[in-house]
Amino acid sequence: MRKAIAAAMARSKREIPHYYVAEDIPLAKALAWLQEANAQRPMAERLLPAALLLKAVAVTLKRYPELNGHWRDGAYRPAAQVNLGVAISLRQGGLIAPALLDAGGKPLTQLMQEMTDLVARARAGSLKSSELAEGTITVTNLGDQGSDSVFGIIYPPQVALVGFGRIAERPAVDNGRIMPLPMVTASLSADHRVSDGHRGALFLRDLADLLQRPGEIDE
Repeated sequence: MRKAIAAAMARSKREIPHYYVAEDIPLAKALAWLQEANAQRPMAERLLPAALLLKAVAVTLKRYPELNGHWRDGAYRPAAQVNLGVAISLRQGGLIAPALLDAGGKPLTQLMQEMTDLVARARAGSLKSSELAEGTITVTNLGDQGSDSVFGIIYPPQVALVGFGRIAERPAVDNGRIMPLPMVTASLSADHRVSDGHRGALFLRDLADLLQRPGEIDE
């Protein structure tokens, strides 16, 4: 596993001219929306913040086709749909990034169910070949036990990777007052052959804006 990861990441850093941008995103509105939505659901159907972040990425990518696709044979080919590769840590060590297929076209409830199933099957070693081969962009989410931010390495032949650090309260200005607010740092690692830092920054800004209107994410 470590040899396979090393080979893929060495190839990525050798062949892909990475650039990196990041954005701190307030999540008070998104978490309040999730709390209200979950209050009306049975425990087994409740939504996690990770599912909302994944869906928000998929929705935002529809306006940034240069971040969602593959670099093959010296040219970029945008993908017809958003297949989100989800970085999953395995219990025996190592990482794998199977894809949630057509993540932008599925309701949030379905995406949450498929994410839960994908993680379970990845750790049980029962993934489908399409889930391993068809990712068009990868998202890595460090969760509550992770660091504040992560700057990932792109999985070739993909051309971008989105990273989320842990959600935590940080001092922020709200209506002219400094107060603790839940925040997450979103980062983008992208291929300079296909896009540039300006477009990457606009993508993160649009992602942040969408998360201030969480009800629109699942429309």
